[in-house]
Amino acid sequence: RIIPCLDVDAGRVVKGISFVELRDAGDPAELAAVYDQEGGDELVFLDITASSDSRDTMVNVVRRVSEEVFIPLTVGGGIRTVEDIRRMLKAGADKVSLNTAAVNNPPLVSEGAAQFGNQCIVVAIDAKRDPGLALDVSSRWEVYTRGGRTPTGIDAVKWAARAVELGSGEILLTSMDEDGQKRGYDLELTRAVSQATPVPVIASGAGNLDHLYDALESGEADCRTRGEYLPFW
Repeated sequence: RIIPCLDVDAGRVVKGISFVELRDAGDPAELAAVYDQEGGDELVFLDITASSDSRDTMVNVVRRVSEEVFIPLTVGGGIRTVEDIRRMLKAGADKVSLNTAAVNNPPLVSEGAAQFGNQCIVVAIDAKRDPGLALDVSSRWEVYTRGGRTPTGIDAVKWAARAVELGSGEILLTSMDEDGQKRGYDLELTRAVSQATPVPVIASGAGNLDHLYDALESGEADCRTRGEYLPFW
């Protein structure tokens, strides 16, 4: 399935490379309508600076987008409480994505799943390869929070497994090393998380259709048996 994943800053869609060098890419509602018309299966909107700047969640953006499209919508960024989750769902989101808040307050995942169902709760993981480990020996990825600004010392694969135990129904996985590079998926990271969790893994990183094909055909990505959703932008 094809899921456009759009980063939002100050109510505008932005695009960057490895979480920096952000540039304006358009209006969220207008782009959502385009992706809907082009056959996108779902949409993901992530307010990438809401957590770091302590701003409110983008309820108004969600309302506008939900009026334009009728495909499932996942929204994340600045969601810190069960009430924040409720507000997003009432505004038109089908799922909410928890990143920084899930790391800082893991019980929020369980509380959200208990009140709204685990199908509504997505835990987003921004992972960066630990440069202190040899790539061909025992690769390890560290979880970053606050829009990729804060290292946590948490192993990304272990955190994904714990997030599912807490009640997450999906994992939204971003390789910070590959973000915006258009070099394709980090298949090693995707495979490691897929093998550690029984839920769908939304893996990001496609730059072209060949990358989608490689990920779907590669046993390394484990896409055949776990039904990972592969966003393309």
